[in-house]
Amino acid sequence: MAATATAKSKYLRNSPQKTRLVTDLIRGKSADEARNILRFTRKSVAREVEKVLESAIANATNRFEDIDVDKLVVASVQVGDGPRMKRIRPAPMGRAYRYQRRMCHIVINVEERGGETEASTEE
Repeated sequence: MAATATAKSKYLRNSPQKTRLVTDLIRGKSADEARNILRFTRKSVAREVEKVLESAIANATNRFEDIDVDKLVVASVQVGDGPRMKRIRPAPMGRAYRYQRRMCHIVINVEERGGETEASTEE
């Protein structure tokens, strides 16, 4: 049985398209490598994604006492659309232009991998 843990962040005030640019960088990477990638990514949403990743790692360590944090891998990252706030911007000649402030939801799953390779080398 693979040890998996999940963390969510909802109603994040960044557009889903910009958030997916950052989350695509860490999908499938080890947790430590994903932390380093997020720490040095020059996007404002990278800090928020890093918080969700840290929460997923903490959830894994709290849920399973015998888990090895060095073997955690970012199994899946999902970025979904949140609600949109409709706003109005003044336009020439008394008109108004509508625009939308987008939000997103982030779900990160981490799981433990790599335990079976050490057991096969000892035999």
